[in-house]
Amino acid sequence: MSKLGFIGLGIMGTPMATNLIKGGHELYVHTRRTVPADLTALGAKSCANATEVAQKADIIFLMLPDTPDVATVLFGDNGVAAGLTKGKTVVDMSSISPMETKTFAKKINDLGCDYLDAPVSGGEVGAKAASLTIMIGGTEAAFERVKPLFELMGKNITLVGGNGDGQTTKVANQIIVALNIAAVGEALVFASKAGADPAKVRQALMGGFASSRILEVHGERMIKRTFAPGFRINLHQKDLSLALAGARELGVALPQTAGAAQLMQTCAANGMKDLDHSALVRALELMADHPVAPDAA
Repeated sequence: MSKLGFIGLGIMGTPMATNLIKGGHELYVHTRRTVPADLTALGAKSCANATEVAQKADIIFLMLPDTPDVATVLFGDNGVAAGLTKGKTVVDMSSISPMETKTFAKKINDLGCDYLDAPVSGGEVGAKAASLTIMIGGTEAAFERVKPLFELMGKNITLVGGNGDGQTTKVANQIIVALNIAAVGEALVFASKAGADPAKVRQALMGGFASSRILEVHGERMIKRTFAPGFRINLHQKDLSLALAGARELGVALPQTAGAAQLMQTCAANGMKDLDHSALVRALELMADHPVAPDAA
């Protein structure tokens, strides 16, 4: 049994923390909202702030919305850093800036502690099923120490390189996912407006070279109009903003990423920022003046 901390119990954090405590570990938690009753029923102990979590746990996990949130939780008033002692490990599983991650890691290292950036892919479904893809940046020694805990939350677990490389990999992942969602959306809008049954078009494409996990899952959402969030548009917007900011810094062009970001901005501007990112298709539908399928009654 290890003494673990978990800060951030949202759509993703709650099932991830649940899988850790079900693995037989002692868990100390903190969140801005009320700690879910299901988690406390399993034995999770609520802490007053992030400092208390860091004082009581040997390995502290973070799952927060954005870079400023991680900075505040780590180094703000009552933050993690104030509760750390030499030899502890901080594992940030949020999706944030690779550049800022390197700065955060150095500050934690200077306190005599290890830091891993370990963002995930797989959404709420993967978090609940403990089948997340986890992309990690940090030292080999720290990775090996935490790997058994990663295995309680995910299946495809890769140490990519040093601090920041995990976050860089997540940004690359989000580029691919966004462009695939846009491609599936364009295909289904085209097929539907041409008069074909989009469900049957999707079924046919699933057997060919165009088949993908996005076509399978998000294509079905587009057709069935099930846009309850597994991963919200506003969070994917944040990830694409990281990609475009990084591209400017690196001097590379990401034209398709910029296009996908604008489609998500169209959705956000029309009151859809809290829908699932598969609702990107709604921007395409607005431009075509044609929905892929009728909205559910």
